[in-house]
Amino acid sequence: MGSLDANPAAAFSAFAADGKAPFQPLNPEDVRAYLHKAVDFISDYYTNIESMPVLPNVKPGYLQGELGASPPTYSAPFDVSMKELRTSVVPGMTHWASPNFFAFFPSTNSAAAIAGDLIASAMNTVGFTWQASPAATEMEVLALDWLAQLLRLPTSFMNRTSSGRGTGGGVILGTTSEAMLVTLVAARDAALRRTGSVGVSGLPRLTVYAADQTHSTFFKACRLAGFDPAHIRSIPTGPETNYGLDPAKLFEVMQADVDAGLVPTYICATVGTTSSNAVDPVGAVADVAAMFNAWVHVDAAYAGSACICPEFRHHLDGVERVDSISMSPHKWLLTCLDCTCLYVRDAHRLSDSLETNPEYLKNDATDSGEVTDLKDMQVGVGRRFRGLKLWMVMRTYGTAKLQEHIRSDVAMAKMFEDFVRDDDRFEVVVPRNFALVCFRIKANGGMTEEDADEANRVLMDNLNKTGKAYLAHTVVGDRFVLRFAVGSSLQEERHVTSAWELIKKTTSEIMG
Repeated sequence: MGSLDANPAAAFSAFAADGKAPFQPLNPEDVRAYLHKAVDFISDYYTNIESMPVLPNVKPGYLQGELGASPPTYSAPFDVSMKELRTSVVPGMTHWASPNFFAFFPSTNSAAAIAGDLIASAMNTVGFTWQASPAATEMEVLALDWLAQLLRLPTSFMNRTSSGRGTGGGVILGTTSEAMLVTLVAARDAALRRTGSVGVSGLPRLTVYAADQTHSTFFKACRLAGFDPAHIRSIPTGPETNYGLDPAKLFEVMQADVDAGLVPTYICATVGTTSSNAVDPVGAVADVAAMFNAWVHVDAAYAGSACICPEFRHHLDGVERVDSISMSPHKWLLTCLDCTCLYVRDAHRLSDSLETNPEYLKNDATDSGEVTDLKDMQVGVGRRFRGLKLWMVMRTYGTAKLQEHIRSDVAMAKMFEDFVRDDDRFEVVVPRNFALVCFRIKANGGMTEEDADEANRVLMDNLNKTGKAYLAHTVVGDRFVLRFAVGSSLQEERHVTSAWELIKKTTSEIMG
């Protein structure tokens, strides 16, 4: 056996003599055949998805019963996997790509993004340093700088400017949670240095702030970054600010913390909250933060995509005074999961907290200081080639078509809002921002608010059971509210109209 191990040709001959072909998981003809079948499946899936129930009717653990509890010992033709995908997996899917999906926020996609993700997966590069894959890093930097220009971000957030490498920069992460976590860590370390803390001894004094409408992932990230839960401030909001953060209340809370000997460290402002699409005033929040030398992060995960249109860009006014901003093209800019773009005004503040420099990763390019090693702007070291799909979306469709996509969704949401306002059984609960409408059956006649809450719960459940539409809910001002989020890549006006007709019909049934 020793001679066969040392002689690949002899090993191959031995296999051949036994009648066994060597295992070749990347046999070029298999790659071609499997991917052709996969692409045909994807195309057929999008063709037929409109007729599929949006929500599946399956029980927990169903898949183990259908596909087996143990892995197979021997190989099977690829067609077997594809058959099981169709018969067992697809019926258990919630179809986020369905044009009848109106829940949460959209998870948009496009042919260009799918192609980019496929190619990136095939190349399977692990671009932790520039040298590990120069094109992967360069592509990510380029795509981020292109998107920064679409958003009209100041050049201080760009990796490269007309005058050369900038002080800021960006990185593509998996989710907004990661963007919050890494910026919280950078802000934490900056505050500890600023206050002369010995190690992390000053950590219990640090405080962080956000409106009560801020995504729950923020509060989770704060705990992961080591902040005392007692010093995580959730500032109440109300209808007087359309549930956006009130800068005056923010100042009062921060000043009270300073008076108590605490150190204001980080503020998260949101442009387009998950619950109701509320918008925190970025510029005013930045002004308050400056009084306390606190880091400001803007979470524009959903609504940031809309800001490529000039008519929505004002929601980011004042962004030049914040420290970081993140937005997720996988929500509304036709780029499949996962793709969250984080920009920081001073990239060194991030890398100083996250840098790793083991001997096996040292190289001349890094030592030159002329390149960006993206591993130093994230939690992990390994990373996917995410920049390719984002670049392909912008390169293929161009700014004009991306803006057309956003405006079309907003117009359909406006149409739905008008439907609601024209039916006196319903009310729009908060002013519509972007492409989300928050509405509910209102308390009519002898119906109490609690009765209306229950009616809305029943309405949502009955709608979702039909399989013809999927809506989610929230609570705004202590009231149960339905969320109608337009934006699925396949949605057209007829789908919004059909959903409204179903809502009216179902409402008549339950109210009768």
